[in-house]
Amino acid sequence: MPVDLKNPLSWKNATGDADTMLQNLQANILKGHIREHLHILLLQFGQGAEGTAEARAFLTGLAPLVKPAKTQLQEVKAFKENGPEDVSDVPYVGVGLTFAGYNQLELADRAPSDEAFRRGMRDDATREKLGDPEVAQWEAGFQEAIHAVVLVGGAETGPVEAKLQEIEGLLTGSIRVLGRETGRGMHNENGDGIEHFGYVDGRSQPLFLTEDLEEERRRTDGVSVWDPAQPLERVLVADPAAPDPATDFGSYFVLRKLEQNVLAFKQAEEALADVLKLENNDRERAGAMLVGRFEDGTPLTLQAMPGAHSPVMNNFNYASDGAADKCPYQAHIRKTNPRGSGGFESPEDERVHLMARRGQTYGERSEGDLPETGVGLLFMAFNSDIENQFEFTQHQWANSPRFPKRAEGESAPGLDQVIGQGDRPPATWPRVWGEVEGQEVPAMAQAVTMKGGEYFFMPSLSFLRSL
Repeated sequence: MPVDLKNPLSWKNATGDADTMLQNLQANILKGHIREHLHILLLQFGQGAEGTAEARAFLTGLAPLVKPAKTQLQEVKAFKENGPEDVSDVPYVGVGLTFAGYNQLELADRAPSDEAFRRGMRDDATREKLGDPEVAQWEAGFQEAIHAVVLVGGAETGPVEAKLQEIEGLLTGSIRVLGRETGRGMHNENGDGIEHFGYVDGRSQPLFLTEDLEEERRRTDGVSVWDPAQPLERVLVADPAAPDPATDFGSYFVLRKLEQNVLAFKQAEEALADVLKLENNDRERAGAMLVGRFEDGTPLTLQAMPGAHSPVMNNFNYASDGAADKCPYQAHIRKTNPRGSGGFESPEDERVHLMARRGQTYGERSEGDLPETGVGLLFMAFNSDIENQFEFTQHQWANSPRFPKRAEGESAPGLDQVIGQGDRPPATWPRVWGEVEGQEVPAMAQAVTMKGGEYFFMPSLSFLRSL
């Protein structure tokens, strides 16, 4: 029976083609793998027939180290039932190829067909569309043609470092390491993952497994208002270069290094609080207006103060806040997931643009330190259609000052206040949560800078073995 891409999957009950797919699919795609400690290698293969042979040998040697999705899900099940003592700490290893990488493998004619993937992120038209800086301004590791990416992540640094050394031992001949990135998880006092601006990150994710949906229903605030279920077709793509595209699947992988100017963002919070005359504890609401949640994850549209964080709430939409009197249209989480408030004809027309995010923070800083450079987010996301998911979200939502569309004469919402790139027009903000009256405020300075990135395809394990 063919893999049902039109619905979420029950991995525990998967049989036939679906079970084979899970055994051949890379981990971290359908469900995020633990990556508290993460290393990313950006690779370039050598030229000519010898370089092709070396690249193929490397990928074939890497294949046994890449954890299948089925193994990852079994490990999660064992951990929940028996605790960590029943699960060995085997790190996650992931590998992706650019279109240039497929070309160097002499497989361009069998490479995935997504046009954005084939253009790549360094393409001039892509950069213009996304509002990205010139490639010459990117960090050195991203400026040259990247052929492959390898990710190594896990819960403990020891096993991750050992696995990284094992992989580095496979990098022989003309294979070059263009760049290295290191990520490390950050958490607040409640144990929730956060980013360098101090806000809970990654709470709202599309869920592709029925077991995860049931977990969301039973152990969080539920799914009665916002249903995170997504069909497999939003993240999986048949691998055209694999032996059996009926059971061999992969996913398009977006990687972007986003540097965060923490000082500038905190200054913007204070400036907005001053303009809106927010006093005492209410001043924290200014930051929540920029992000859409308070630092502890409490959605601004639900209440005017933090505190709803056990667990962090996700079962909400903006039906009671259609005029954005509580959570502004330009708040980051409302821009990138409008939850029915984006003006689309149907909810599904909006939901098709969502993607599975797997980001990780990089750089370290001491408590109270407000760096301007050197820290940020390694943005990572899986897509089945780069143009309709990642690029649409960045271009049509985050970077568009008029999204969501307003009636004639109404002020444009402005750019996404966190990741929006481009000219930043003034924005209108509600003076006090719940009041209709608002005022126009000059836009905050851009506090997130794109430092480089690329598009990859994470192929099936069958493909890697077949090389």
